[in-house]
Parts: sequence; C-alpha cells; structure tokens
Amino acid sequence: MESSGEDGIDRRIAQRLRSLRAERGWPLDELAKRSTVSRATLSRLENGEVSPTASVLGKLCAAYGLTMSRLMHMVEGEFAPLMRRDAQAVWSDPEIGFRRRAISPPAQTLAGEALECELDADVQITYDAPPRPGLEHHLVLVEGQLTVTVDGRSHELRPGDCLRYQLFGPSAFATPVKAGARYFLFVV
Repeated sequence: MESSGEDGIDRRIAQRLRSLRAERGWPLDELAKRSTVSRATLSRLENGEVSPTASVLGKLCAAYGLTMSRLMHMVEGEFAPLMRRDAQAVWSDPEIGFRRRAISPPAQTLAGEALECELDADVQITYDAPPRPGLEHHLVLVEGQLTVTVDGRSHELRPGDCLRYQLFGPSAFATPVKAGARYFLFVV
C-alpha cells in the first residue's frame, strides 16, 4: 500500500484498526470471526507489520459497519471545507492495481463522500458484504470499461454511464484484460 502524507497513512490505519476493536471490546478472535480475516493477519495489520489490501479493508469495514472512506477519513485529519487536489489522500493496493483518491474533505459528521478510483486492466475486487446495509452508491465511469456486480446482477459500464444502487449483499468490480477503468464514486 502506498500513501501520501508525512505521518504515514499505514501507521494511522493500524492505530485506527486497533482502536476500533478496543472500542467494541472485541478480542482478535471475535474480529476474525466477524470479518473472516485470520487472527494472525489482524494482529500483523494492527501492529503495522503489513499493509491491508482493498479486500481485507472491505471485510474489516463491514465488520465495523463503516465505509472504507469513513475509515480513511478517521485517519486523515481535521475537517476543512475545501480540499485541493494535491492535498487529497491517495490510497493504493499495488498488488491488484487499485488506486483510490478521497475527493471529499474528511468529515466525521457528514455522510456523503466522493471518490476517484482507478483499476488496472484485468482486475477483480470482490466485497462479501456492504459496510452498512442499504448504502447508496452513484458510480460514473469516466474512462475504460468496468463490470459492476450488485445483488447477483452484472452491469457493463462504458464511459459516461452512471450506475446507481444500494448495497445489501456482495458486490464486485472487474475490468477486462485489455482495459482498465477510472470512475467517480459518490457514496451516501
């Protein structure tokens, strides 16, 4: 995982994951059961020994009832109404070719979020459950090709298409072998 910012977003994510578990009073075994992430991996994540993948963060956020963006906002600092592009936090999972830019200024008290995401060609990301049932997404494909599967139904998107949906179950994002995708995701 790569990060922007001097303080090291990896370290802040590790600290936040540790504090979320402590706030709930869950031992590692309980979180492992709720998230389907191994106890050993959870320990290594919370100690900052490894960086989380998009899939693992998705599982942990689902266990905590948070969106991934909300978790990132918790580690990114104070609210400012204007967020210049060069100050927007970028998180990436280089192992699978996923990059996520938090466009919205971080705000723990505001619900809506805007993200700019990029997937390399021949990538598939699956999420077992939404972080919060009924979460509303508006996805606008800017470049490339993207297949989004929600509630067992696949949607083939072309540039300019907008897919609006609510999450209640598993979801998946996939790009074809010859094309990646760049899209904006608005979460409410």
